[in-house]
Amino acid sequence: MLIWAKSNVYGDELITATELNRQPGRVLDRARECPVTITRNDEYFALLPREQMRFWVQAATFSKAVFELINVAYRLRLGDQIDPNAPYGWLKAFDAEELSELIAEVESTFQQVGEEPGAIDKLDALIHEWHESAIAIFSPELAATFSDEVDEVLLTQPIAESTTSSGKM
Repeated sequence: MLIWAKSNVYGDELITATELNRQPGRVLDRARECPVTITRNDEYFALLPREQMRFWVQAATFSKAVFELINVAYRLRLGDQIDPNAPYGWLKAFDAEELSELIAEVESTFQQVGEEPGAIDKLDALIHEWHESAIAIFSPELAATFSDEVDEVLLTQPIAESTTSSGKM
């Protein structure tokens, strides 16, 4: 299935620039319901709510980031060398199994974009969590903390003191 067949960005209604000039209120009301295309000569313009346009721009931006992230993850799984200073060089912190888990989680969350409100924010948080995990893995301080062997000292039972006193009156 072609991408544009799955989700139609523009409504089927074409409105001429003349009609927009004559009935701006009706055209704006229609654009609130679904995007419309305004035609003038051989030019086409989209009219849609600003929030909807923000979503499309944000989704396109995240699509690029997701593609790059998954591309680097697959390349690392295949054994390719990645510059650690590259934008997703932090993925080197993970082994092949962890990279497969990352890819599955990112793909699953990305499929919700456009269908579930807040999916882009979930995707951003997911990538952020994986990035933070990589930073922790690369951290020498945390590595030292986890590798330190600590002599455990067992706690003893607290001694209960008697609070009753035997006094004579």
